[in-house]
Amino acid sequence: MNGSIRVSAKTIDDAITEALIQLGVTSDRLEYEVIEKGSAGFLGIGMKQAVIEARRKPEPVVDEQKSLIHEKNQEVNTEIQSKSVKEVSKSEVIKKEVKKEAPPKEGHGPRHESELAEVKEETKKAVESFLNDTLKAMGMTVELISDVDSDGALSIEMKGSNMGILIGKRGQTLDSLQYLANRVANKHQDGYIRVKLDTENYRARREETLKNLAKNIAYKVKRSKRPVSLEPMNPYERRIIHAALQSDSYVTTHSEGEEPYRKVVVTLKR
Repeated sequence: MNGSIRVSAKTIDDAITEALIQLGVTSDRLEYEVIEKGSAGFLGIGMKQAVIEARRKPEPVVDEQKSLIHEKNQEVNTEIQSKSVKEVSKSEVIKKEVKKEAPPKEGHGPRHESELAEVKEETKKAVESFLNDTLKAMGMTVELISDVDSDGALSIEMKGSNMGILIGKRGQTLDSLQYLANRVANKHQDGYIRVKLDTENYRARREETLKNLAKNIAYKVKRSKRPVSLEPMNPYERRIIHAALQSDSYVTTHSEGEEPYRKVVVTLKR
């Protein structure tokens, strides 16, 4: 397997966790082959370690038109990520979205709906128009299903073919489009409007993947007694990791680095 690594550990699960760490990927981006299942032996005698051959999953093969779309999406992501901290701080959307990445304290729920302005029909249509025009320019035919969710945010589900291109690597393209949709929404009325974009249930699937990764990394830290740094993530995904481990009695989490390379570090509690 080109670009693969061979990892050995006491169990297959341990080997998979080690491969995730070494390759810097989440479980949905890992493929592996079991070379040796391993065995515990008798009283430690004759024990064999589990061995796997692992690698990152290849990016989906797309045709020339889809490649051009992907390149355009990457340009959008680069442009947004290259904004200076000073410029980003002027955006009310960014300040609201990434102000705090730590999970809410025990006993405190999510923000009250009163903190969000009521979404006007004019704002909803403006956001839908922006998305339709943008997606059309990208050569994509997408159905938009809009609703105001229980948090008071404008939630938009996008349906169509080849939505993996719209999601992008680790959701970067979807996040970039969501950022721009938030900018459009907050230019059309007073008060703060939050826009949430999703497709193919990506947000829920990604959250479940990150929660599983957090548990695997926590187990690794407890066993090795050494800190582990995860791959760079956006503030929303870092909050998922923090929240998943906040009740763990043996490990703690904190973030290091500057955006967009800021990452979560899991360490053993003293």
